[in-house]
Amino acid sequence: MNRELVFLRAFAVATVVGMIYITTSAFKQNGNKKFGEIDVERINVVEKDGTVKMVITNVEKFPNGNDKINNRPTNEDRKKRSGMLFFNEDGIECGGFIYDGEKNAKGHSSGLSLTYDQYDGDQVMQLMTQDHQQGDKRFVSSTLAFNDRPSKESQIKTTAIMKELKELGKKDPKAMQLKQKEYEEQGLIDGVPRVMLGKTRSQNNGLFLFDDKGQPKAMFYVDKENNAKLDFFDDKGNTIASFPEKTK
Repeated sequence: MNRELVFLRAFAVATVVGMIYITTSAFKQNGNKKFGEIDVERINVVEKDGTVKMVITNVEKFPNGNDKINNRPTNEDRKKRSGMLFFNEDGIECGGFIYDGEKNAKGHSSGLSLTYDQYDGDQVMQLMTQDHQQGDKRFVSSTLAFNDRPSKESQIKTTAIMKELKELGKKDPKAMQLKQKEYEEQGLIDGVPRVMLGKTRSQNNGLFLFDDKGQPKAMFYVDKENNAKLDFFDDKGNTIASFPEKTK
């Protein structure tokens, strides 16, 4: 009996030591691992200190509020899509690449977006394509846009403000509008387009310039009838000059 106990103990110790050796040896191997093909639902690219710098994910594992990245909350109102999210050295989300597309009862809907964010803010650059079809009508738009963002913007603060405004709007829409304007004047929320290059919903292809309030000021474009035009606008959106001049 004693010999059997000694044998079992020795066997158990040898097994544990062997497992530890195999495990540690596997993690100490140098060199890159090579794969012919892999299937993966999500990849987190991290620095040595554990900071997540990029997330490559499918739709199901796309972060949208149910988890934290770099100890920061993720956007819970964002629709889940396949793509990538980028994070800076401070662990703050700073842009991403997403895409989708599917048929529906009326036709189809698809899109693609590549964005870069202001530090601790929302997007200041966006490359976007949209393709929607309803019956026989199809709308396709592709644009490159540059935006101004509030100087005091913060992703976490903006999330809290949006929640506050949403709840306030359910009770008192007018009070919500006043509160929103207050936050805008404080430079905490709101953003406006400044430059857009591409095709608009009215099927105009060209360069479109906006003032610091997001109002159109100048457009150089080719319209859907293939006419080249140059238009200028006042602060109220009225056309003040055009080339070529409109003929009566």
